[in-house]
Amino acid sequence: MSDAVSREPARDPQDLERMLIERQWAGDIEGMLALFEPDAVVDSGTGELIRGRGAMRALFEKGLAEGRRFQRGEQRPALVNGDLALTSTKLPDGSITSEVARRHADGTWLWVIDRYSVT
Repeated sequence: MSDAVSREPARDPQDLERMLIERQWAGDIEGMLALFEPDAVVDSGTGELIRGRGAMRALFEKGLAEGRRFQRGEQRPALVNGDLALTSTKLPDGSITSEVARRHADGTWLWVIDRYSVT
């Protein structure tokens, strides 16, 4: 994957999930972080909320070091209301992700809240 493709901003909230998976599989942690607002909150399912890019970087680095890979699933259509969107994906193991994205003035989307699994 070229840097130009891997660092392309999301122009549709539906693009965020695909981009995150592609970047994770490529080992592009900075590209993964670029899909989140600087003060985003992530619930990785460990019982502790991860806040901000520094903490997310550590989480993503740990996951890559352990060989964990995000899986593609059945992405549901985004529910958009103005500059906010709810995105979700049903993963192959049956768990469901849920995320909130915000549209910025330049038309790009970034996640502000990410919950790995709601089940």
